[in-house]
Amino acid sequence: MRILILGSGAREHAMAWKLSSEIGKENVFVAPGNGGTQLCATNVDIGYTEFEQLYTFCIQENIDTVVPGSEDAIAQGVRDYFEERSDEIFVFSPDKKAGQLESSKAFAKAFMAKENVPTAAYQKFTSEGLEDGYLFLESLNAPYVLKADGLAAGKGVLILDDLDEAKASLKKMLVDEQFGAASSTVVIEEFLDGIEFSVFALTDGENYIILPEAKDYKRIGEGDTGLNTGGMGAVSPVPFYTDEVKDKTIRKVVEPTIKGLKNQDLDFRGFVFFGLILVKNEPFVIEYNVRMGDPETEVVIPRLDESLSVMILEAKGKRIVSRTAKVKSGFATTVFAVSGGYPESYEKGKAIELNSKSETLFHAGTKSTDIGYITSGGRVLAATCFGTTMDDALSSSYDVIKRIDFDKKYFRKDIGLDLKKYV
Repeated sequence: MRILILGSGAREHAMAWKLSSEIGKENVFVAPGNGGTQLCATNVDIGYTEFEQLYTFCIQENIDTVVPGSEDAIAQGVRDYFEERSDEIFVFSPDKKAGQLESSKAFAKAFMAKENVPTAAYQKFTSEGLEDGYLFLESLNAPYVLKADGLAAGKGVLILDDLDEAKASLKKMLVDEQFGAASSTVVIEEFLDGIEFSVFALTDGENYIILPEAKDYKRIGEGDTGLNTGGMGAVSPVPFYTDEVKDKTIRKVVEPTIKGLKNQDLDFRGFVFFGLILVKNEPFVIEYNVRMGDPETEVVIPRLDESLSVMILEAKGKRIVSRTAKVKSGFATTVFAVSGGYPESYEKGKAIELNSKSETLFHAGTKSTDIGYITSGGRVLAATCFGTTMDDALSSSYDVIKRIDFDKKYFRKDIGLDLKKYV
């Protein structure tokens, strides 16, 4: 088995780390990768949406499996492109049509409505229906949830307390193209008051394997304040994800979704990320992703106590039997060190001093140079650690983060704090 992973973040590093331990570093490639992926795989200097070059590389290097980490590659049709040219390379992802579960909020909402998957009430609007959008906002209670229909790099969701501000934001999104084409359609939802968590499944389109759940922390500031980011940390397992909640999630969310894929003739295989919120002990879907999440992958994959490569082969052969994956006991936590100023403007090229040799220090925005690692992105490094308890794991993650140094380094100091009351 020779695998090409598409992406350049800590998610891809964690996947490469896991897969290389199973099939060998010489059989794992990452395009384009980062400063850390080269430790457990071969970096390929090709962008993850440069499909023609990626396909040529796969033919030349006898790659038989492609695993997209990036949502952009899936949304732009990487599987469709490869399948039009060969049936010898297995792309472990949905096709472009099925990928709309993530790339279109309206598509996902319509899918859930048809399959009776619990989610917030909603309506969708375009610029021609701006006045109707205002009326729908007036019918809701604050806070108001506005979502750009398309992919907006994690920044297309607004939660606002003021009605006038919500109306102004709707106009900015639809008329002023705040998020470009991604907000040419906007979904307005009722606000669900609860606590968020994420569940993951690996599927062949008919059956599924439930992977470890996780809780991530999206906002830049402590106490979940400030702007949304790609994720500042994550914890797995989730203490409030009890057997009762798990049973409800599988019965009301996971199984109807997997069955719905077939019912609606969606050619889906790969990972399903269920972004969930628990409201009065009932799970509701906030969103779907059609790939693994980041930073959740950095705690989910390390907790797996069985082979990821075998799971992918089982999916390829349509041999999956619906079940829950074997997982390691205890907790895994990850804490991100990010560039000062992120998620707004920040400087790159800062020298990084790595005073930790942890094999689960996953790289995101790093680049390897002749003088060592330098920063090359907003989120730089994710310190994943394990512990018998959540506090033990977090203590180790923070110890690693504190021993890393680069100019204007920032990290949240409250990852997992909100979960302590459930432990």
